[in-house]
Amino acid sequence: MVDQTDNIKTSTTEIAPEIAPELSVVVPVHNEADNIEPLIGEIQAALDGVIGYEIIYINDCSRDGTPEKLITLNRKIDVLRVLTHQKQSGQSAAVRSGVRAARAPLVATLDGDGQNNPADIPNLLKAYGEQAAADPKVMICGHRAKRQDSFVKRLSSKIANGVRSSLLGDSTPDTGCGLKVFRAQDFVDLPNFDHMHRFLPALMIRSGGRVSSVEVSHRPRERGKSKYGTLDRLWVGIIDMFGVMWLKRRAINPEVEEGAEKRK
Repeated sequence: MVDQTDNIKTSTTEIAPEIAPELSVVVPVHNEADNIEPLIGEIQAALDGVIGYEIIYINDCSRDGTPEKLITLNRKIDVLRVLTHQKQSGQSAAVRSGVRAARAPLVATLDGDGQNNPADIPNLLKAYGEQAAADPKVMICGHRAKRQDSFVKRLSSKIANGVRSSLLGDSTPDTGCGLKVFRAQDFVDLPNFDHMHRFLPALMIRSGGRVSSVEVSHRPRERGKSKYGTLDRLWVGIIDMFGVMWLKRRAINPEVEEGAEKRK
């Protein structure tokens, strides 16, 4: 597991503190030029009038028309912010850059390929609100019950999720779903390493938090190409899983009570 230090450039318009958003929607992208505008439109349609929000796109050193598309939209859309990695750093680093830049206390993440449906975000927010009443340190994860992927990808994902859940005890049927809702600070406090986004539920539980899953829709990819192959996911996942198992065994979460008994 390799710690990621991001070198990012921000091209945004400053938002005054008095109108700081309640929710930051974080979207990492690499070579997704054709998916950007349609997805932003869907995010706006899903959240307008529901909650005050901002959209943070993190361009992970794209080589297609993604940078130009984001610059154009950034000028037109007030709620859109754009971060740019100066060196390609991967999805986990991009998500972390977005969460660290978030102006809202609450974050929703989704993949930039258009397969996650932004219309599901309000349902995740509702689940978070219901469960956070007892303890705000909770992560709501999307569960793609009906995945629109190839048979090989669905099978490999099912096997990987089963193995991961068995070894890590993360109580999550679909850790690979990009749709998640959590507090920004809870995420920043997690161990930071490459590919950590695959293990967020286990890391959240390790830190003393809770995890809950909500069924979400899933769509076939209509534009662009997948950035991952089946073997890439398999071998990287196995290596990192052992690292997370090591971290989990060494977790310490003492109960803390303020004040002390006076000595007699």
